[in-house]
Amino acid sequence: MKKLANAPLRFTSLSEAHRALGVPPPLHPLISLLHGAHAPAAIGGVHQPHVLSFYKISYRPSLSGKLPYGQGYYDFEEGGLLFAAPNQVIGGSEEPTGQACAHFTMLIHPDFLAGYPLAKKMGHYGFFTYSANEALHVSQQEKDLLLALFNTIEAELASRLDEFSQEVVIAQLELLFTYANRFYKRQFLTRKAGHSDLLERLEETLADCFRDENLLRRGIPTVQHLAQCLHVSPSYLSDMLRTLTGQSAQQHIHDHLIAQAKEKLSTTGLSVSEVAYALGFEHSQSFSRFFKARTALSPLAFRQSFQLN
Repeated sequence: MKKLANAPLRFTSLSEAHRALGVPPPLHPLISLLHGAHAPAAIGGVHQPHVLSFYKISYRPSLSGKLPYGQGYYDFEEGGLLFAAPNQVIGGSEEPTGQACAHFTMLIHPDFLAGYPLAKKMGHYGFFTYSANEALHVSQQEKDLLLALFNTIEAELASRLDEFSQEVVIAQLELLFTYANRFYKRQFLTRKAGHSDLLERLEETLADCFRDENLLRRGIPTVQHLAQCLHVSPSYLSDMLRTLTGQSAQQHIHDHLIAQAKEKLSTTGLSVSEVAYALGFEHSQSFSRFFKARTALSPLAFRQSFQLN
């Protein structure tokens, strides 16, 4: 079977990626850090869309140019930090050429983390699945902290590897991700005014979903559907909401479901089954279990208590 001409390239090893990028082989088979003159090659060296089987972290200073990344573009005029999880499509034919985009680019194979607690924590770092336009923008002080960690990792990889090398690098990576979490929470708060519009649109989108006459056919709105409507990534939406409201996107959906259910149970003569179907549940039993778990009352008990009041 012939390979599709426009199919993304796939790199399964760091050595393979380095060869394609035209940079020296990695000093370690499972982790590499491209710095200075070699870092831009990690962006512009492969013009065809490509998929990496490893994590990618890049810090880019204030430079112009746009990089196709996933489904969006990120403008580098302000600089920032970008994260990518394995198996994401990166790059494309419209990449700028001749522009020094990255100051540091790090590639980390998942096997490098195997056996360490950090391996299990990677799935909790939502920023690895953020879109490119959701990059982390850092202050000068924050940038200095991050670059110091990159420098420490670079020095460790450049020195003679011994039994402690991996532990030292793992510790620096965990600290890097902890700082990224902290700085993203700061970014959510400092952009609170801008995110208020997003919150309003979220509420409007949820209201529209539950007003849809085809709700049963479409099903209960998902986080993925809301994120698509709002043009953000699902993980960014949930993390932003959790920081600003204390609730994830899924919890917001559940709150709307309960509010709609209470309204229908208290103001209409619909049976519990009819309410369930009107809210997008395929089975009334699922609705009853959900309602009781959230309110400590069955739908019928809620209706009876409301009528008694």
